[in-house]
Amino acid sequence: MLLRAALLTLVWIPAAVAVADTAPCHVDVYVSGTEGYFAFRIPAIETAADGSLLAFAEARKYNLDDPGYGKQDIDLVLRRSTDQGRTWSPMQVIEDPGELWSAANPATIVDRQTGRVWLFYLRCKPERNTGTARPGTDDTQVIMRWSGDHGVTWSEPQDGTLASRDMDDPEWRTTVVGPGGGIQLQSGRLIVPAWKTEPYRVFTLYSDDHGATWQRGALVPGDQGFDESQLVELADGRVLIDMRQNSGAHRWMSVSDDQGHTWSPVYAGNVVSPVACAIERFPARIAPDQRERILWTGPKGPARNTLVVRVSYDQGRTFENERIISDEPAAYSDLTLLPDSSIGCLWERGDYKYITFTRFDLAYCDFAQAAD
Repeated sequence: MLLRAALLTLVWIPAAVAVADTAPCHVDVYVSGTEGYFAFRIPAIETAADGSLLAFAEARKYNLDDPGYGKQDIDLVLRRSTDQGRTWSPMQVIEDPGELWSAANPATIVDRQTGRVWLFYLRCKPERNTGTARPGTDDTQVIMRWSGDHGVTWSEPQDGTLASRDMDDPEWRTTVVGPGGGIQLQSGRLIVPAWKTEPYRVFTLYSDDHGATWQRGALVPGDQGFDESQLVELADGRVLIDMRQNSGAHRWMSVSDDQGHTWSPVYAGNVVSPVACAIERFPARIAPDQRERILWTGPKGPARNTLVVRVSYDQGRTFENERIISDEPAAYSDLTLLPDSSIGCLWERGDYKYITFTRFDLAYCDFAQAAD
């Protein structure tokens, strides 16, 4: 049944002084302490083939803890918007796996050929997570669903654990996809970032048959310890992966010349606290000046504070034009391009009190460069 839109209140969030008509607009999509949940975390946003926006989150019932820690119960939830993020539908529970179970870490891909939206997430048994899952078991599973009607209804869950993990590896406890960051390449390949324990390493899952089967790519080289990652296809067809660091001042990046199967040596990425960040290509074909850009969001800091957007004009080698989206506490974020070529960011605001949708345009990202 088609979900009816429910009006959510526009909120004012402190941000940098901006040029007229380009200031970010904000709407709180999820509010902690409502809908029977203690808090909402881990946002992921996708633009469906019909232009609908899909805002996913973890609905954490008892506390802010991650899956499998103490008394915790996490459901996977969704709200939709059909007016580019101005209003949002009532909340839909995609999966409630059971008391003290968790359905967590959403990541999505839109297949341009079929129109399907693919949703990946992690299902955890009670008290099981990336650190306590037993190798070779189904303590944690990678679950996949798809929607053929732009997120209104969803298929039954499919178990992708065998494709995403080496079950014979005595140290491989779990595979986690995302959060966010799945894409379809120009070749048609569906590809989503994933990470494993133990040790912490990053790789991809990909499909060349529209999701009928999935394969596991090679591990990104290096032993620095990487986890939550996002992907972007560069203008020349190479694939860039942006990875969260386990320690240190900056993220890590790597490039694939074979559609995300193997990876170059890693190099330093954006300076940011360890946190899940977003990366999205703004292609030249829709830019007013026909110039390629890659957008990135994350908290400038110190720690998880001050959400910023940065722009790369050189295919991800450097990022500049830092603009403040909000100068209050901010953590995880995800990005999507809207049908009118504006940009949507779904992010954790105010020490996890809100998951907020923020809409801004390319002029806002480019303003610092224009001012120079």
